Amino acid sequence: MNGMNPKVDGYVRKSSAWRDELGKLRTILIGCQLTEEVKWRHPCYTFGTRNIVITGRFKEYCALTFVKGALLKDPHGILKKPGENTRIARVIRFTGIQQILNLESILRDYIYEAIEVEKAGLKLTLITNSDLIFPAEFKKKLEDLPALKTAFEALTPGRQRAYNLYFSAAKQSKTRLARVEKCMGRILRGKGFNDL
Repeated sequence: MNGMNPKVDGYVRKSSAWRDELGKLRTILIGCQLTEEVKWRHPCYTFGTRNIVITGRFKEYCALTFVKGALLKDPHGILKKPGENTRIARVIRFTGIQQILNLESILRDYIYEAIEVEKAGLKLTLITNSDLIFPAEFKKKLEDLPALKTAFEALTPGRQRAYNLYFSAAKQSKTRLARVEKCMGRILRGKGFNDL
C-alpha cells in the first residue's frame, strides 16, 4: 500500500514545530514508493516487509533515520550515529525546511540505495555477545547464581549488550557491583535494561 497513512496524519499534525519539515520528508519518502506505517509511535517507511527509514520529531530538530544506515556509502558525509553505542542506524537531523529542500535529490539517492541494500539482503557484521567483555563483578554474580546466568542468557543479544554497557560504564568496582545488584531482579524477570 503506497500513499498516505491516516495514522501518520495525526503524528504530523501534532508536530507544530516541525510540521512543514515532516510533511516534506513524507512526500519524498512516499515518492520513493515506500509504504507508510506507524511503528514505535513514529512514521516508518517500509519496502515489502522491511523497515527502511523512520522519521521523528524532537525538541531541537526533526530527523530521518536509516535503519541500516551503516551499510550506505554516504558520499556526502551527512549520515551520523544517533548515539555513541549505535551500531547500524544512521540519522540526518534537520532544523529547517530549507535543509531538506537543498538535500532533496541526495535524500532520494540515499533512500533508493537503502532499498537496494534490503533487496540484496545485506547485513552488517556485528560483534557477537560472546566477544563482549563483561566486568568481573558481573561474571562473579553469574558464577554464584545459576538462575541469574540462565535468565541473562535467555535475554536477546541487544538486551545483554545494554546491560553490559551499563555495568561496564562505571569506573569503580563498588559502583559496578551496585549496578549489577540493582539490575538482578529485572534480569531474573526477563526484562531488558530499557524495558518498562
